[in-house]
Amino acid sequence: MTDYNHSEVEKKWQQKWSDNGTFKASEQYGKEKYYCLVMLPYPSGNSHMGHVRNYSIGDVFARFHKMKGKNVMHPMGWDAFGLPAENAAIKNKIHPAKWTKQNIARMREQFKVLGISYDWDREIASCDPDYYKWNQWLFIKMWEKGLVFRKKANVNWCPSCNTVLANEQVSEGVCWRCKSHTEHRDLAQWFIKITDYADELLEGHKQLSGWPEQVLSMQKNWIGKSYGAEVDFSISASDKKLKIFTTRPDTLFGATFMVVAPEHEIIKELQPKIKNWDEVAKYIIESGKKSNIERSSSKEKTGVKLEGVNAVNPVNAKEIPIFVADYVLTGYGTGAIMAVPAHDQRDWDFAKKYNIEIIEVIKGEKSDITKQAYEDEGSLVNSGQFNGIKSEEAFDIVSKWVEEQGFGKKTVNFKLKDWLISRQRYWGTPIPMIHCENCGTVPVPEKDLPVTLPEDVEFTGEGESPLKSSSAFVNVKCPKCAGDAKRETDTMDTFVDSSWYYARYCDAHNDNVPFDSAKGNYWMPIDQYIGGIEHACMHLIYSRFWYKVMRDLGMVSTDEPFINLLTQGMVTLGGSAMSKSKGNIVSPDEIVEKYGADTARLFILFAAPPQKQLDWSPDGIEGCRRFINRIWRLYDLVNTKSQNSAADKDKTEILRIMHSTIKKVTCDIEKEFQFNTAISSVMELVNALYAYKYHGNDGGISLEAYKTAVLLMAPFTPHLCEEVWEKLGNKDFVSSHKWPEFDEKLIERDIVEIPVQINGKLKGKIIVSVESGEDEVKKIVMSDEKISQNLAGKQIIKFIYVKNKIVTLVIK
Repeated sequence: MTDYNHSEVEKKWQQKWSDNGTFKASEQYGKEKYYCLVMLPYPSGNSHMGHVRNYSIGDVFARFHKMKGKNVMHPMGWDAFGLPAENAAIKNKIHPAKWTKQNIARMREQFKVLGISYDWDREIASCDPDYYKWNQWLFIKMWEKGLVFRKKANVNWCPSCNTVLANEQVSEGVCWRCKSHTEHRDLAQWFIKITDYADELLEGHKQLSGWPEQVLSMQKNWIGKSYGAEVDFSISASDKKLKIFTTRPDTLFGATFMVVAPEHEIIKELQPKIKNWDEVAKYIIESGKKSNIERSSSKEKTGVKLEGVNAVNPVNAKEIPIFVADYVLTGYGTGAIMAVPAHDQRDWDFAKKYNIEIIEVIKGEKSDITKQAYEDEGSLVNSGQFNGIKSEEAFDIVSKWVEEQGFGKKTVNFKLKDWLISRQRYWGTPIPMIHCENCGTVPVPEKDLPVTLPEDVEFTGEGESPLKSSSAFVNVKCPKCAGDAKRETDTMDTFVDSSWYYARYCDAHNDNVPFDSAKGNYWMPIDQYIGGIEHACMHLIYSRFWYKVMRDLGMVSTDEPFINLLTQGMVTLGGSAMSKSKGNIVSPDEIVEKYGADTARLFILFAAPPQKQLDWSPDGIEGCRRFINRIWRLYDLVNTKSQNSAADKDKTEILRIMHSTIKKVTCDIEKEFQFNTAISSVMELVNALYAYKYHGNDGGISLEAYKTAVLLMAPFTPHLCEEVWEKLGNKDFVSSHKWPEFDEKLIERDIVEIPVQINGKLKGKIIVSVESGEDEVKKIVMSDEKISQNLAGKQIIKFIYVKNKIVTLVIK
């Protein structure tokens, strides 16, 4: 047989799958469904080997479960809004819609060439008005439920992207997209009240046993639930109060100064009383140039005392100084803290630097506050009526007393903050709100959705959002009073698009609702979700929140969108994740053209387990191509009748290897997610068939084993397996054929290989029945020509047993 012609075969089967609608999904009530989804890609214009890995992993799951008899939905779409398209428009003088659609067409073709089993009829693109209309509809529903609000806030601003970023989109003080250093600005912004679901987002983890523990831990830390008390400190010579949150109400008597964040509103309110205002204002300006990470991680804590104003500790009526310091952030708690230097090292360092009083209020065996803060448990001292109480007991006792006195209350706090979704750019979903001087801010009527992006804009990269330059877009009539009004010009964070796209796939072309609930409840939740762990604290929190909102709107009936989550490792080049923006991508086009899509898929799946990072190297591609050819040429071998007749033990051994391989591959795909070892086990089966000498003269056993190998490889190399399956005379698609089952009884070996040691050295191995006794084993040893040559003057002195079976012979 000639070598496998990948180009001809792959085109043939891709066309057959399309013509036949092999992977088209529909609701089949009463049949077990399987919804497999890989996080949708951004259409950058060219896929790379990282994409090949991600989407091949998903395809293995989808194909495997289809062969297991399930009703599989495996859709694809495009996360198509975002800054890269707008930046390309600025650079290349092309509209972002045109640039995006060209990229989608290019990448769609690349995915089709790979033979991924998508139901392309369900394809969506988040930049299509038919999709983002429902972003707007859902936004208005949240507005009606009180989950959407607009307020002036101190926000992260990226000067390069010219837009606001959510807290989750700033890492170590830089923009997640362009890596520029961010700034802080006060702007009126739109928020979604994700905090209303903070507790449920944590409780929901109990339902996510199919998620990696690392992701759950990252989300738990990000949501950051903590128990404590809110306490009001009054301001001397003022009616103002400074509210703080503390997890240590037992240390209130040790609070000797207060610290507020540079952005805290009370600073401006107290400006007339602050005697050193110029110094304070200068410090605030300098703090604004630092990122939150720089502010909180700096070892050298800085601050400025607010001269002329003090706080009053409510537990003892002592006046204590107030400092503005940038290590306190507005993103957690209240933006103000009480400082207890005796029992917090950061506060201790600050107090020593600025010569502030340190009062010990918890006494322990090793406490010495002259040298450092004491942060362990102990007994309360210098704490009035609470002296002598154990600090671990004092939390509840002091909290209750604070509440009884009327200056505080026991409460729960979260690090998670409301989701800032405003973006000051063009290429995103327009926020469907109208500002009217008479009526205030009102939503666009549902009949007028979608609010579409205007075409009459220029992309210069300078100044404000391009949307503000379109008078036809901005100037509208108020839907309530019909008076002149202004349309909102902010667009939505693109994470809104990806927070519910999985639900739209269930009913992708519905013009009346985001999706039909019956269809949504049939397909969801997603059985297997696949994506990078870098999305743990953005997309995977946002989408869980959004799903719960849809549940509360009566659109879905379950609590969580994703039953199982696989976080695949990145494909890196030179230590960095492949990315077009970094210029370090390896395109699959050349590999597919030279070796074929099946080789590209096989190579990327065989190189490492899905969860592990894979540093790109082309080594091994030739080997994968050779293995595909071995499967191809094996067809001739198993269909050629041997002159030798197979003995029962030979047939039994091939059957044992075949059933063992079925078991291994099934478990590796279904439970272990170890595709590389699954492929390796099929390689062993193929090797065994090449070594087998009785093809065509064994009652069809080797042909059955060959068919099994083809079925087991179908999720990995589908084009090859379809072609061989057809050559074997089958009329159905291998993609739709039943997955093979193993027989545990046939896997149990009734023969065993025993090592033979002579004078402590291995001299050979013999094969005997597992039931063989010592006399029978001795006869077999004596009949072995190679071993018997070494037996002159020697005798078997020892049989070594394990579980009543001989495992080794010792001869001296």
